[in-house]
Amino acid sequence: MLQEGAHGKWTVSSSDESAEENSDSEKPSTSSVSVTAHDRTSGLQYPCSDARKVAHKRKASPLKFTDESLSTEIPPAVKQRPSQEGLGWCLSSSDEEPEDQQRHAHKETVKEEKYNAPEEQPLNLCKDDKLSENLKAEKYNETPTEAQDTWDLLNGGNPFRFFLTKVSGIEQSYNSGALHIKDILSPLFGTLISSAQFNYCIDVGWLVRQYPQEFRKKPLLIVHGEKRESKAELLAQARPYENISFCQAKLDIAFGTHHTKMMLLLYEEGLRVVIHTSNLIAEDWHQKTQGIWLSPLYPRLPKGTTDCAGESATNFKSDLISYLMAYNSPTLKEWIDLIQEHDLSETRVYLLGSTPGRYQGSDKEKWGHLRLRKLLRGHALSVPAQESWPLVGQFSSIGSMGADGSKWLCSEFQESLVAAGSSVTTFHKSDVPIHLVYPTVNNVRQSLEGYPAGGSLPYSIQTAQKQLWLHSYFHKWSAEVSGRTHAMPHIKTYMRLSPDFQKIAWFLVTSANLSKAAWGALEKNGSQLMIRSYELGVLFLPSAFGLDKGYFHVGGKNLPERKDSATCFPVPYDLPPEQYGSKDQPWIWNIPYTDAPDTHGNMWVPS
Repeated sequence: MLQEGAHGKWTVSSSDESAEENSDSEKPSTSSVSVTAHDRTSGLQYPCSDARKVAHKRKASPLKFTDESLSTEIPPAVKQRPSQEGLGWCLSSSDEEPEDQQRHAHKETVKEEKYNAPEEQPLNLCKDDKLSENLKAEKYNETPTEAQDTWDLLNGGNPFRFFLTKVSGIEQSYNSGALHIKDILSPLFGTLISSAQFNYCIDVGWLVRQYPQEFRKKPLLIVHGEKRESKAELLAQARPYENISFCQAKLDIAFGTHHTKMMLLLYEEGLRVVIHTSNLIAEDWHQKTQGIWLSPLYPRLPKGTTDCAGESATNFKSDLISYLMAYNSPTLKEWIDLIQEHDLSETRVYLLGSTPGRYQGSDKEKWGHLRLRKLLRGHALSVPAQESWPLVGQFSSIGSMGADGSKWLCSEFQESLVAAGSSVTTFHKSDVPIHLVYPTVNNVRQSLEGYPAGGSLPYSIQTAQKQLWLHSYFHKWSAEVSGRTHAMPHIKTYMRLSPDFQKIAWFLVTSANLSKAAWGALEKNGSQLMIRSYELGVLFLPSAFGLDKGYFHVGGKNLPERKDSATCFPVPYDLPPEQYGSKDQPWIWNIPYTDAPDTHGNMWVPS
């Protein structure tokens, strides 16, 4: 059925429409996390969302942008859609925000060209090269950084220990100082004894191949949130590997996910913690902008030391143990004990986690946005004219925000993000500008991956059309500073900046998207915080890095060159962000884009 709204026209199948009418838009998915026969035949061997399935399908069977294809292959209703400026907001059935998932069985409405996905050559239109899925998978297996470069990365030049992932297809200078997963798992980082991988979307076979040959049979624990069919599929992937065991994270509140992305790496030389934003699948480490915090190598404490030994000024050790204890899993007890035995005192970041539950009293401040509020009140300095210091939030998915900003975004969430110092805030929090960075349709269309990049930006039309008020806060993705304007962001970052965008009061990199499921929402007249999902991030505060002025400086023009100063934080995208123009629309994954080709000469028809 053709629908029309404030942002143009789009087609929604009857199954879409009825599901929307008969649910509260928070219907959990069964389809998004199960692997169908079609997924298997198309080469997709791991559980993932509907949005990612569509992206995978469109890569394998592209729809070429040609006059002929427009006249013969597009259903009449789609042809009626107006030009680019009329593209509608698309509400996503999201791998990132399952509380808003709408799962539907889509009818095939488009005749597809059947051939293997063309090799992804950035900004080359209509390449003909045909690759099998296996060859394409191998292409994603980047070679690790040269040994000397890795050694330099680990031993200075990055006081914040904040890295981006390498991106294929950009100028190589912008990959200087960036990491691939093979670098992180390299023997240069330590002689591996065992590891634990916490994640959301996991391709077990691919993950095993990222470990060096000599470490592939070391014990590996995978912590996940899959249930039922998708859990069976995940376990089936691991059957060939005797060294792999699993821990299923309890998700007792509907629509929650295990969205945390963390590695625990035990070496002969010590322990390392890695907190990042990438799923454990090839696509997430290939042509996307992703963030990584890499801990120092934590040495083992001398035998007989007390439990409180090896703590950092940021309380990182006890906070990490508290986070792991929240899983209430005997399987993780071994890792909790290992962390107790190591010295984490060199850590300079604060841990910020979310765990599912309903929290009251002092527990309310342990997780989610109230945890951020507590940390900022306790450790961030107040600055003059603070009400004019804007907030920037950047993310890859968006949940239901409610009928207007007062429901959550501009009330409890904003109040947490503007907290600073121990004094009670005297200005009106609504005076603080909010800049939300989320890719436009053109950002996605012109990206290295083309339209399939939108599979990991799962904002849906059903959600978007209910919160058109939100879109006035939106700003384009632009990352010339890191060479990643065309590498769509899956990283999530939040920060508070000075009015001239030259100073940063604090910076957070996290798995948490812009959603109540991730950050929590107050209930019972503010006496209870309810969180649906597991999330994890690290907070950078100037005071923890010996800066007494209360701010970092924003770094210079080219990220890889900014290695000289512990006062300049390497923000990975351009500041100030540019607001959407009158013709810009946010990327919405589940409506078609047929008016202009992407960088591979293809259209997007998510059916």
